[in-house]
Amino acid sequence: MNIGQAATASGVTAKMIRYYESIGLIEPPVRTEAGYRVYATEEIHELRFIKRARTLGFSIEEARELLALWRDKSRASADVKRFAMKHVRDLETKIEELQAMSRTLRHLAQTCHGDDRPECPILADLGALDAEVPHKGKRSGTPKAHADCTCDESDMPAGKRH
Repeated sequence: MNIGQAATASGVTAKMIRYYESIGLIEPPVRTEAGYRVYATEEIHELRFIKRARTLGFSIEEARELLALWRDKSRASADVKRFAMKHVRDLETKIEELQAMSRTLRHLAQTCHGDDRPECPILADLGALDAEVPHKGKRSGTPKAHADCTCDESDMPAGKRH
């Protein structure tokens, strides 16, 4: 099948198929005398595998490692499980970071009057000189107290009050 048919069958765009080929994620397919790519069933299966891995949040490099594990019929399933569980931990960390950002933004939005006044605690917090700068992989989930805060701390869960 040609690249368009391979794209339809695998759910991966023709552009991404070419990209995966260019970075060596997949082997270049056989070509016709006219230079057109011809994809076999095995190559479509690999593209579907990569698509599924990417859908589950694996990076291209992680998909490359998973593809190598999948191709290696002598690999131990424990290796695959260890790899997958590391990804689960990474996802859970990312979820916690996103939830912390959501709590902070929700808190800032609750402190905003949302009217015609120019004062805006959201912008004040973003522009604060003493604002906390998160370290890579570490974000604070506790909203930072700021001068414009008019929130009712009784509405905030214990441990999240400032």
